[in-house]
Amino acid sequence: MKRLVAALLASLLLAPSALAAHGVAQFGEPKYKAGFSHFDYVNPDAPKGGSVTLSLIAQHSSYDKFNPFNLKGKLAPGPLELMFETLTVNSLDEVNTQYGLLADDINLAPDFSWVEFRLHPKARFNNGDPVTAADVKYSFDTLTSKQASPRFKSYFAEIKRVLVVDSRVVRFEFARPGRDLSFVAGSLPVFSPKWGLKPDGTRTDFADLRLEEPITSGPYRIERANPLSIIYRRDPSYWGNNIPTRRGGYNFDQVVYKLYKDVDTQVAALRAGDFDFFNETRMRYWCCQFIGERFEKGELIKEKVPNGSLSPMSGYVLNLRQPRFQDIRVRQALFLAYDWEWLNRMIFDSEFERQDGFFANSNLAAQGRPSAAELALLEPFRDQLPPTVFGPMVNLPRTDRPGGLRANLAQAMELLADAGWRNVDGVLRNGKGEPFTLEVTGGNGNVLLDAYYLNLTKLGVQLTRRVADPTVDRQKLRSFQFDFTSIALRKARDPAPELWRNFNSADADIKGSENIAGVKSPVVDALLRTLQEAQTPEQVQTAAGALDRVLMHHYYVLPWRYLKNHYLIYNQRLRRPATVPGYFGPYEWLLAAWWDGTAMTLQR
Repeated sequence: MKRLVAALLASLLLAPSALAAHGVAQFGEPKYKAGFSHFDYVNPDAPKGGSVTLSLIAQHSSYDKFNPFNLKGKLAPGPLELMFETLTVNSLDEVNTQYGLLADDINLAPDFSWVEFRLHPKARFNNGDPVTAADVKYSFDTLTSKQASPRFKSYFAEIKRVLVVDSRVVRFEFARPGRDLSFVAGSLPVFSPKWGLKPDGTRTDFADLRLEEPITSGPYRIERANPLSIIYRRDPSYWGNNIPTRRGGYNFDQVVYKLYKDVDTQVAALRAGDFDFFNETRMRYWCCQFIGERFEKGELIKEKVPNGSLSPMSGYVLNLRQPRFQDIRVRQALFLAYDWEWLNRMIFDSEFERQDGFFANSNLAAQGRPSAAELALLEPFRDQLPPTVFGPMVNLPRTDRPGGLRANLAQAMELLADAGWRNVDGVLRNGKGEPFTLEVTGGNGNVLLDAYYLNLTKLGVQLTRRVADPTVDRQKLRSFQFDFTSIALRKARDPAPELWRNFNSADADIKGSENIAGVKSPVVDALLRTLQEAQTPEQVQTAAGALDRVLMHHYYVLPWRYLKNHYLIYNQRLRRPATVPGYFGPYEWLLAAWWDGTAMTLQR
């Protein structure tokens, strides 16, 4: 990978051939040259001031912690986005390029075996302390310990160790050479060791840190919190206002989150002007609920903005730790009962696209039959894979033809019979006479799934619904005590780390990990490694295509939906630059580039 040289060698320990750079692109060169002043999609002269109010649904409970990294409790909205900072940050108008945030210099070894970050001399925590290399190491050690959620240990698993070179330089050594690992290292959230330190010198265990205000370096602090809202105030002494990756962003003096008990209450509150910005994903609301006087007067604006980002997989999974779900024919049969076309037409006004793989809305998605390069990756595992992997890509079952659902259910019955499950007097039973049961809980018992559940009962599945406190549901999910649940992978520029967290075999039996489905596949592990180690765009595309085929042909995830546009509703006083970045989440873009149009008036 080519990089621009932004400074002289920053450390005596740095290999002579390593380059010091202001930014690193996954492939090619960064768009923004050394010394750039701001990103193209921000207004560097945007006024600071005013406020923005956002919303969240908290149907059964409020939040009870500000710590995003431990397992206990329910996280308040906002700390991760507003308070914590990472060593680097990705631009929103490049596929995957990192630039310094807490770091002002990135030194990547020529063989990609390590990366060093030099911390910005002005970087400060909100208690006034400088951010040091020791703080970075402390953050890494804490997040990869048993005090934090196991997903962080999984995410940073390929960082072998972190070394303090001097007070401003920290080195991450990798378990394998890989330019992608510099992005993993750069995404480390950094916080002060003084967070959790009591006046008497004793310390609250990190696992128990909940409502103690985090000591962080980000642009906001908690001003006021109560069970139904939380208010953040822009820190007037924030250190990073004028660095290139922050200039023109985080412009609101106040960011407020309000919690509502259900969707209808939330929508009514938006129409009444109780909050300012919303990303709608329910098309029946977009078309029919966001109307009325405030929209007619232009006080509330509806806008469709293209979504150019890879759409991460979302859908539903069966718990593979349950013996009855380990047979691929059973999973395929249960997936055949899902009537996506009816749901999209009747509920979503046909606005959604079907998620037909793990790399939807991108050029990484598998197409047709495997290419020669994909076959080279798949052939060594032929005896461990379904023969269908070597044929056309999975075509998800459709029902938008006469008799479509009936034919799908008939095929499902045949697959279940082949797997040893037969419908006896309306009940699906195995050779021992045991019924096929499926328990659904919490948010999985909603109207969007009712038609699917009805189709499952037609197959003879005995469906039970358990209503429980959301806290109990979360605990059961973390300990893998479930049959069927939803899954939504995080949006990421580099999908490899996110896929690794969700599907690597080592995490399948670690409670609290993100391998919710319980996938244990040496083939998936090997292809994930190949994707992580890819050195060119072509290698990434080949590895992604092969992995897509294997995951889809195993029916691990029942795919759901994605949108090719973002559907935004916002208060007319909010302003944004004319330039729209190519890769963004709506709330990420709001905080990174928008401002309050009344701020100049308020400052006079």
